[in-house]
Amino acid sequence: MKQREQWLERLTEPGLRQRVGWLYEELDHLRRLRKQAKLAMLTEGRKHRAFTLLRTIPQLGPIRCALIVATLDTPHRFRTKRQLWAYSGLAVVTHMSAEYEIKAGRVVRSRKPIATRGLNPNGNRRLKDVFVGAATGGTQVEPYRSYLRGLEQKGMRAEMARLTLARKIGAIALRIWKKGETFDPKKLNWTT
Repeated sequence: MKQREQWLERLTEPGLRQRVGWLYEELDHLRRLRKQAKLAMLTEGRKHRAFTLLRTIPQLGPIRCALIVATLDTPHRFRTKRQLWAYSGLAVVTHMSAEYEIKAGRVVRSRKPIATRGLNPNGNRRLKDVFVGAATGGTQVEPYRSYLRGLEQKGMRAEMARLTLARKIGAIALRIWKKGETFDPKKLNWTT
């Protein structure tokens, strides 16, 4: 509140000061609405059986679990973890601009290597934020810290190891939700 007054005092034009004041009022209302929406989302999320199963995964707190349940609706939409990765924007995209070329008047398959172009830009931003946020927070706690350390010792760059952990958390969430089991840190190194 004190900073707000300081910023408003810096504005010399009365019309500008009035508009900024209204924006601050709007922000105050939105903050209250945001808290109410968050509580409603948590209340609704707790009604699902998957919520309690997903809560057993480290770094998936109540907000992240509620977002997963609300966004995915059912895990059976995804046959494999790779489909979930693509939906979440965690799949690596490869592109080839010219799969075929003309040589000596004949169409032949090109020998150019397929180029990787980063992550899928069409993924669900909410899920990507959930899994990447869990992976980023998980870099400091077990069992994820030792898993990341193992990846980095194998020569993987830190950002790729974090992406791998985000994928792993997504795959674990999908498996736990589908199978109805709880998280077991001993199975972290297994392929999920």
